[in-house]
Amino acid sequence: MSKKTYLSLLIGLLALGSGVWLLSQTIPKASLPVLTTSAGQSSDVTTVNIILEEAGIGYDYCDVPTPEILAEGVGLGGRESGTGFHVEVHTDLNQFKKGTPYKTVIMAIGASLKGMGASGLTVEAEEARLRKVIDYCRSNDIFIIAVHLGGESKRGAPGSDNERMIDTVAPMADYLIVTKDGNKDGRFSKIAREKNIPMSEVDYALDVVDLIKQVFGQEP
Repeated sequence: MSKKTYLSLLIGLLALGSGVWLLSQTIPKASLPVLTTSAGQSSDVTTVNIILEEAGIGYDYCDVPTPEILAEGVGLGGRESGTGFHVEVHTDLNQFKKGTPYKTVIMAIGASLKGMGASGLTVEAEEARLRKVIDYCRSNDIFIIAVHLGGESKRGAPGSDNERMIDTVAPMADYLIVTKDGNKDGRFSKIAREKNIPMSEVDYALDVVDLIKQVFGQEP
């Protein structure tokens, strides 16, 4: 599905109403530059990228970054997209020169066997890759925002592919953003309470635009 189609759908949802619920007193602050990526290789990361564009936030994107790629910083070391590997550089290079270390990583949680297969990954390999990326972020003071926007369709029974991605990423995040539809069972709320992670719950994906502006200090 094209970005234009995604955006049209998201705007349609926004027109139905909006709302944000916080499980912390304040929305945490994060710094630029930022890298977006997928945790599970679903198309939900496209929604995250659109949200950043709507918020006026420049970003880099890589579907399967490794610690080595993260260490290259802004511009992703000049890497180019290829089979099973996709990169985009939208960071303002006048503000952050190539090689500037990333300060924030946004992970869009959602499993897709098709997506993982296209990247040559199994569920186990994706889990292992994510753990290495998370370890690198924590060792280098990179703020992790975990986003779950797929609603009920990106949930499942315990031990399912989607739940394994949640298990791997959500408890290690510095901030959680989830949709109300994806948190009907309170799973993310429980993780947030147990791990003392700030969490925002939204009605619709485009509600995240204003949150992201606040997180990165871009609010009017």
